[in-house]
Amino acid sequence: MRILFPFLLSLTIFNLQAQTRADSLKLIQQTVELYDLKYTDAEADSMLGSMINNLELYKALHQTLPTNDIPFPFAFNPSPPELRIPIRQSRINWDVPTQVEIPANKNELAFYSIPQLASLFINRKMSSVEMTKFYIERLKKWGDTLKCVISLTEDLALKQAKKADDELKAGIYRGPLHGIPYGLKDLFAVKGYKTTWGTTPYMDQVLEYDSYVYTELKNHGAVLCAKLSLGSLAYNNKWFGGETKNPWNLLQGSSGSSAGSAAAVAAGLLPFTIGTETLGSIVSPSTRCGATGLRPTFGTVSRYGAMVLCWSLDKAGPICRSAEDAAIVYAAINGTDGNDPSAIKHAFNYTGKVDWSKIRIAYADNYFKRLPKEAEEWKVLDVYKSLGAKLNPVVFPDSSLYPVNYISLILNAESAAAFDELTRTNRDDLIERQDKNFWPNSFRTARTIPAVEYINANRYRSQLCKGFYDFMKEYDVVIVPSFAGRQLAITNLTGNPVVCMPMGFNKSGTPLSITLIGKLYDEATILAAAKAYQNNTDHNKKHPPLFSN
Repeated sequence: MRILFPFLLSLTIFNLQAQTRADSLKLIQQTVELYDLKYTDAEADSMLGSMINNLELYKALHQTLPTNDIPFPFAFNPSPPELRIPIRQSRINWDVPTQVEIPANKNELAFYSIPQLASLFINRKMSSVEMTKFYIERLKKWGDTLKCVISLTEDLALKQAKKADDELKAGIYRGPLHGIPYGLKDLFAVKGYKTTWGTTPYMDQVLEYDSYVYTELKNHGAVLCAKLSLGSLAYNNKWFGGETKNPWNLLQGSSGSSAGSAAAVAAGLLPFTIGTETLGSIVSPSTRCGATGLRPTFGTVSRYGAMVLCWSLDKAGPICRSAEDAAIVYAAINGTDGNDPSAIKHAFNYTGKVDWSKIRIAYADNYFKRLPKEAEEWKVLDVYKSLGAKLNPVVFPDSSLYPVNYISLILNAESAAAFDELTRTNRDDLIERQDKNFWPNSFRTARTIPAVEYINANRYRSQLCKGFYDFMKEYDVVIVPSFAGRQLAITNLTGNPVVCMPMGFNKSGTPLSITLIGKLYDEATILAAAKAYQNNTDHNKKHPPLFSN
């Protein structure tokens, strides 16, 4: 069996008693140099007994191995002490159109918005069962092409759809998601169905409880049609069934890790899906596939029943075709069931309207200056100016607030702990990728991250959160190129919400995106600003040609 211990220092212990004391001290001194430390002979000599004692503690801990669902008892809170989290919820009046018809070319129905589908449902022009069968047929037709479906939940979907129809007939209406089909990234538990986490070691796993997100969507009347592909253990787009494809270019992967969620929405296989993000897993596939993704404020959606990758970074959010759709879905899933120590309930007072005389919008001038003048990002600014927005150029605080990219220490240490059992049983050998840049090696390498460095990285993170909070005090929205600089790492660490939405196409014909960053707990403003952009452009209304039939 491989030698695997929490700290590289432990690797020296086996040979200490077999060597001369001088050799033992030299071995310790050479080892700690890997941690940017220098110990004298006396200091190294003093460590020997404690190191051997710690090894015995490690061995005792390893008599049982923790499963992924055992909670981490320390909850990350992204907000500084002076921030009052909004709690007074106002009624949201969703703009559901009255005059919506089933199109002559029924394939066009695949790309209807949630309000359009809701209109068909509440006006009895299309039942939920009919709607569900339509999308299930599309999932069956195109799921293998895109490799985006892990489990088709057809029987459950038809049962939920019939219930939605029966409730409507009885005068019960649960809101704009009532009767609407959707898909879940296959790291959310649904009782009685496989929850595979996209990887061979767990491909037959069935969790006998329902995740919070699934429960909330069920309570709002939504109809689960499929559990969708994710890259192995929420990394990239390759899973045990292959590589999820980009609907705009089947020779290209859909990016990840919410690979199937983004591909299914973009191809019109489902009206909306749920993804997760730790470091780019909503933003990246939404960009690649031309979807609109909302990564909410950290802690505003309970992650109970979802696979843990990183307790202090994981977030769940909707992937849709428009900001308006994302707002509808987020209104349903935000909140907590008390089972996620980091989750809270906050007010989401979305109106979909923007007062351009009051909203404060900035753009990251230091990022934009790196772009050619013909870049699509500049055109986004032009659209906002034409709407009456006054745009303020700002320097996004990459170097001043985040000079060291320590997110990797936090993410790798927590993920290795979350999958300790996988590493120690050697079942990581079954994971689809075994190259040095993938999880098995990352989990092993993370054993060498000292607890001291992990803790101090989080202490610096608290400074980053406060500094970025102060930066965002001046603005309601900050526009950034989606992958410029270190803003993706920064905002994942600080927990700030973002909307990623299509803004055009590159020379090869695949989508490009722009990102709007918002204040903590203010998803409503960035979604309204995104809606305004989408109301005045057609980028999010374009669909991959192959899937229009």
